[in-house]
Amino acid sequence: MTTIRTRFAPSPTGLLHIGNARAALFNFLFARHHGGEFLLRIEDTDRERSTQQAVDVIFDGLAWMGITADEKPVFQSTRQPRHTEVALELLEKGLAYKCYCTPEELKQMREDAMANGKPPRYNGMWRDRDPSEAPAGAPYAVRIKAPREGETVIEDLVQGEVRVANAELDDMIILRSDGTPTYQHAVVVDDHDMDITHVIRGDDHLTNTFRQAMIYRAMGWDLPRFAHLPLIHGPDGAKLSKRHGAQSVVEFRDEGYLPEALCNYLLRLGWGHGDAEILSREEQIKLFDLDGVGRSPSRMDYAKLLHINAVWMRQADDERLTNDVMDRLKAVEGVSTDDTVRARVLALMPGLKERARTLVELTESAAFLGRHVPLSFNAKAEKILTPEARTILDGLARELAAVEDFTPENIDAALRRFAEAGEHKLGQVAQPVRAAVTGSNTSPGIDATLAALGKDETLARIGAVLHG
Repeated sequence: MTTIRTRFAPSPTGLLHIGNARAALFNFLFARHHGGEFLLRIEDTDRERSTQQAVDVIFDGLAWMGITADEKPVFQSTRQPRHTEVALELLEKGLAYKCYCTPEELKQMREDAMANGKPPRYNGMWRDRDPSEAPAGAPYAVRIKAPREGETVIEDLVQGEVRVANAELDDMIILRSDGTPTYQHAVVVDDHDMDITHVIRGDDHLTNTFRQAMIYRAMGWDLPRFAHLPLIHGPDGAKLSKRHGAQSVVEFRDEGYLPEALCNYLLRLGWGHGDAEILSREEQIKLFDLDGVGRSPSRMDYAKLLHINAVWMRQADDERLTNDVMDRLKAVEGVSTDDTVRARVLALMPGLKERARTLVELTESAAFLGRHVPLSFNAKAEKILTPEARTILDGLARELAAVEDFTPENIDAALRRFAEAGEHKLGQVAQPVRAAVTGSNTSPGIDATLAALGKDETLARIGAVLHG
């Protein structure tokens, strides 16, 4: 049996868009599901717009998503001699020809076609002319001879049978007058040489497929199987744009989404398997196939993504989340990130992650653990710290100072003992101490919060409220 080989082939001209990221994920999962191979090709032939920074963004984004190629990345720009070789072979076989049209002639051609209500395309001016008519020393492009009769039919693995009349196809350029290959030509040569068996990409490439098929057939090469994925739209059904929110992998990472949550969401965006929603990478590989991909465009649902991220946050390893939070805290003014603070964050992580939906929220809720005395207080905390609350804190400080082993269990017992002795409700005790030690009105369980801070820090923060 032929080994299934898929590829992700982005152009390094900007950010790794979420639609491209989903295409990469689908290619990766399809190859893994079938025991095949997943490859990466950087289509950097547009030298003016391609940047190393954009290449790095692609590599970093894929690595963050856990999408790894089975071979070294191919850079399309290094393969130009091979693209030229194939174009010249088609020329030699009479399946392509030299076109000497000037830019002015091409512009006139387009205008004439539109004036006659026809699509603005090349009219085949040099297709059948005798080469002796060529102007001496003039630059020329190489065009493929498109079939004029019949139709091209593609059995698409997502869209079903799609067809176009060959009369709709023009003699497209495969080699420009400066000797560089066009995208349509280079992509075919590369996919053939890389033994790609399945091309899985956005359905905005569907029209390209008919044109690329001309090159495959002219060269006598087998076509890969094609699968064109419906695009991702915004929540309102319009093309996804900045006004909808994050669009690139880097933006989602910066906004505090976990890679497994984003991948899980992207998988379910246009693919389904019963009611399965939260799927590990192993489960994704086991279940994914193209027959589960729908034909309709998907709508980005940021609330759904947030929900899925919260689920993955609660499942995530505490040590890993602590590392993420500590990295983010370095950018927060007035917060220490030393080993003492790290130990506090790690100790309180089981409670912190239950309340957070993103790493940004998690970092915000953990920041108090690294703040210096005296703390600043939000409006709700200020409201809690009434004279009566401060009186309660004064007595509670003495009760807590007497706790020898400062564990959540012992702290809880001390809080209850103090509340009962003073005939207070537990909340009347817990809320003032929470406000005093966090500067806020919310935190994980107060017993776990105080234990994470430690006795000395807890008493110092209460003391600053009482004597500040």
